[in-house]
Amino acid sequence: MAATPQAVDTLLHAHWVIPVEPDLTCLEHTSLALRAGRIVDILPTAAARTRYTATETVELPNHALIPGLINAHTHAAMSLFRGLSDDLPLMDWLTKHIWPAEAKWVSAEFVRDGVRLAAAEMLKSGTTCVNDMYFFPEDAAAVLREAGMRACLGLILIDFPTAYAQTPDDYFEKGLKLHDSLRHDPLLSTAFAPHAPYSVSDGPLARIRTVNNELNLPVHMHLHETAHEVSEAAAKTGMRPLARLDALDLLGPTLMAVHMTQLNPAEIARLAEAGASVVHCPESNLKLASGFCPVHALLTAGVNVALGTDGAASNNDLDMLSELRTAALLAKAVSGDATAVPAHTALRMATLNGAKAMGLDTEIGSLRPGKAADITAIDLSALSSQPVYDPVSQIVYTTSREQVTDVWVAGRRLLANRTLTTLDEAAILGRAHAWRDKIK
Repeated sequence: MAATPQAVDTLLHAHWVIPVEPDLTCLEHTSLALRAGRIVDILPTAAARTRYTATETVELPNHALIPGLINAHTHAAMSLFRGLSDDLPLMDWLTKHIWPAEAKWVSAEFVRDGVRLAAAEMLKSGTTCVNDMYFFPEDAAAVLREAGMRACLGLILIDFPTAYAQTPDDYFEKGLKLHDSLRHDPLLSTAFAPHAPYSVSDGPLARIRTVNNELNLPVHMHLHETAHEVSEAAAKTGMRPLARLDALDLLGPTLMAVHMTQLNPAEIARLAEAGASVVHCPESNLKLASGFCPVHALLTAGVNVALGTDGAASNNDLDMLSELRTAALLAKAVSGDATAVPAHTALRMATLNGAKAMGLDTEIGSLRPGKAADITAIDLSALSSQPVYDPVSQIVYTTSREQVTDVWVAGRRLLANRTLTTLDEAAILGRAHAWRDKIK
C-alpha cells in the first residue's frame, strides 16, 4: 500500500541543487521540501513528487539552487552615496569626501532609505544575509525586518562624535540596547563593529573584549586595509594593527577582519592559529587601489575567508555574484596559480564561509535538512551560460545577477520570478531620486 504523501509548505523542483556541503557536490533533477522555514528533505524530484504534497510548488527546470549568498561586509545605507566621489585613493575619498558627506546628510531617515535601496538590490542579486556596519543600526534593523532579509547588525564604535552618537560610552549604550532588543529575533543578530584601528583607541577596544567575554559576538572591523594604514600604525605605536589587536586579546574566533590586503607570512599563520576570519572585498580594494588580499595563502593556511562587497560608495554595487567571480580570478593572478580558488571554493566563500564568520553556519550557508531555507535560484538557460558542463563553474564565471529569479529566506519567497514581494521598488527608486536631488 502506497504511503500517504507528507504535507510541506513548499516544494522546489530544480535541474541542479548545489548544497555547498559536502564540497564538490552537484545534484541533478533534485527537489527541496520546505516546512516552517526549514529544509526538511533534499531528494530526487521523481521521489519528491510522490512523497510530498505542498501548499506551493515551484518548477525550476533550467535553474540551479544554491544557498542564499551572504554579503559578509557592507555599509548598506551608503547606497545613497553610490558614485558620489569616485576614482580617489582611500584616505582622500574617506576624509575629504565621505566623512564630510556623512556629517551633512546621515540621519535615521537617510539610513532607512539607503538600507531599503540596498536590500532591494541585494535580494534581486541573490543575497539573503548581510553583515552590516553603519550608523543608526536600529533603523537598518527595522527596514531589514520589513524586507524579510537575514542580517547581522553592527554595533558601531568610533572615537569621534557623529550624528548617531557623541562618545564611546554613547555608542556602547546604544549598541547594547539594540543587541538586547534583537536577542530573540529569528533573522536579526548583532556584532561589535569598531570601525578601524586608526579610528578606535585602546580603551573602547579593551571594553569590547571585556563585554564580549559574556556575549561572544562577532567583532567586525576594517583591518590592514592599506599599506599606509599599517605603516602609520607601526610608526605611531611600534606595532602593526593586527599585533595591537592581539595584544588587546581581540584576535580570536570572533574576529572578522575586513580587507586584510597587507599581510606577512607570520600574520597569516597567527590568523590561522587564532581561528579568526578574513572578509575579502576584492572589487572595493581594486577600485580604491588598497592592495591585494592573499586569499590563496590564507585558505592554504586554514583561515576562513568570506566575501563582502563593501559599500556601494566604493564598489559601486552590492552584487555578490560579481564579487565571487572577481575573487576567483584575482586570486589566480595574485598567487600566480591558475588552480587557486576554484569555482566551488569561491561559492563556498560567498555562502558557508560567511555564515561561519558570523557564527551562523549551523543555521545557514549550505543546503542541508534541518537548516534554514535560505535559497537562491539562478536560471542557467541564458545564452551566455550555455552550454552547461559544470553548473558551479557557470555560476562563478558566466552568471550575471539578472539570472537570479527567486529568493527565499527562512522559507519565505522574497523574490518571485524576478519581482520583489516585500519591498516597493517604485517607491524605493523615488526616495533614491529625492536624495540624489538633495545631495547633488
